[in-house]
Amino acid sequence: MASLDDLKKRISSVKSTQKITKAMKMVAAAKLRRAQENAEKGRPYSEKMNNIILNLSSGISDKENAPKLLTGTGEAKTHLCVVLTSDRGLCGGFNTNIIKKAKQYFQKILKENKILKIITVGSKGYDQLKRQYKENIIEKISFKDSKNINYFDADKVGKIIIDRFEKKEFDVCAIFYNQFKNVITQIPQEQQIIPLKSNEEKETSSNSSYEFEPEEDEILSNLLPKNISTQIFKAMLENSASEQGSRMSAMDNATRNAGEMVDKLTIQYNRSRQAAITKELIEIISGAESL
Repeated sequence: MASLDDLKKRISSVKSTQKITKAMKMVAAAKLRRAQENAEKGRPYSEKMNNIILNLSSGISDKENAPKLLTGTGEAKTHLCVVLTSDRGLCGGFNTNIIKKAKQYFQKILKENKILKIITVGSKGYDQLKRQYKENIIEKISFKDSKNINYFDADKVGKIIIDRFEKKEFDVCAIFYNQFKNVITQIPQEQQIIPLKSNEEKETSSNSSYEFEPEEDEILSNLLPKNISTQIFKAMLENSASEQGSRMSAMDNATRNAGEMVDKLTIQYNRSRQAAITKELIEIISGAESL
């Protein structure tokens, strides 16, 4: 049984931890509002970009000479998976949920005897994947020094992907991230960006007759690389909001758990203290009676 001194130190330690988790919850709550606004603002832009490209692609007469970023290489042998996670921990199941979604995709690819290549964006993703897929990771990227999510970082990742595609290192590219829904719910996403995965409903709704100047091919050759960076930027914004929401929820649970632990330890401390006092009184009374 723990001594009174040990219980006192334990209560003090848990209270200190509770102060830290409460402070982290407040910081996450402050950052969440801006991150959520940025994520919500980024969604219409990225969706509109995709719709424009689908509209342009429907007007191309010579599909064989269309940009490869749109149509792909014609094969699906080598898959590049870009896993976007955070560089910091203490955010509940945020990173684990993305990794779980990505691993399901990895297993499917490997079962089909296809080649798997992985790029991790965020140190936490690399830390979890290196145990099982270290041989498949071809590059790890971290933006730990960046204070805020910005387009320039997303464009760096986009250029790395395009450069590897032009070198014919892969045929299909997909990105993995968390879509922010609310503080409690973040939905893991898998999005194919090369070749651009068309949605029949979107194609139908956006298939209007437009005249383009210059030609569709020329516009697409400029627009497609920007679209890849835009989709990655959108994913990073969604991740930022999801991370803060998940951290806020996790720190709130940790704070409440610490409070419950302090209550239990305090009861245990009081009982032990009462038992020690009772024992001393019994010893004093027994000694007095013996005299």
